[in-house]
Amino acid sequence: MTGTDTDGLDALRPRLPSPVQEVADGRFERRGVRLLLKRDDLIHPELIGNKWRKLAPNLAPAAGRAVVTFGGAYSNHLRATAAAGRLLGLPTVGVVRGQELAGRPLNPSLARCAADGMRLHFVDRATYRRKTEPETLAALLRAVEAEDALVVPEGGSNARAVRGCRALGEELGEHADVAAVACGTGGTLAGLAAGLPPGRRALGIPVLKGGFLEGDIRRLQEGAFGGPCGNWSLEDRFHHGGYARTTPALDAFAEDFEHRHGLPVERVYVAKLLFALLALTEEGAFPRGTALAAVVTGRPFP
Repeated sequence: MTGTDTDGLDALRPRLPSPVQEVADGRFERRGVRLLLKRDDLIHPELIGNKWRKLAPNLAPAAGRAVVTFGGAYSNHLRATAAAGRLLGLPTVGVVRGQELAGRPLNPSLARCAADGMRLHFVDRATYRRKTEPETLAALLRAVEAEDALVVPEGGSNARAVRGCRALGEELGEHADVAAVACGTGGTLAGLAAGLPPGRRALGIPVLKGGFLEGDIRRLQEGAFGGPCGNWSLEDRFHHGGYARTTPALDAFAEDFEHRHGLPVERVYVAKLLFALLALTEEGAFPRGTALAAVVTGRPFP
């Protein structure tokens, strides 16, 4: 990401490129695999990891306008957008999935959004599913009195974000044979794959059930680059029940990884990614000598 992509966003002050750290883990080493961590969680203290890469190009054209975006009750994207709005002096509105949440106390994630100045607007799940339809979107913007707002999609994934995430692959360059990332909306994987050098591949680990991401990623690459770009694939066996869900096995793995390496492991995305990479390594999915990079896209909250 260069030049005009982030003009006017000096207040966000990212640390780029993010570090690449090799970790010694006997479980990978026994299979001849080197494990690297691409520490995108260190890019910015509040816009963690891929959230900076996706939000910065999306917010560049805001020019003081309100920003309206979308997410669930535990959305990392909503928190990052609220923090960016505070840092940049932009009004933000979060359209939250789940009308039933409107009368309840805010959970820690939404409370952080509100503390950063985000106005929360709760909608029923049927309306939320239709949020990209022009009539529904127009009605939502009227409801929040922000008809001239800059609209950022759920997860921040659009052509601007995908082009921003291309820098992730460029930074990894020759460091990794396989670069892996946990996927929510697919924008980070779409950009990562496009930025990797020839002969390298990107691997996505979806954290949601549904099997819909392949088509979404193809559409994102079409919008960003005009067509397919890079070598990528998905491994959808490791969602552990769906978004923000966990299992005893996943929790035990994350706690063990934290103990081994002194790295706090975020549960929604990063734990599922690392769990998947170990399982795939033990299945023999990566040839001996593979340099395997895991993109650390966040850290535990709160």
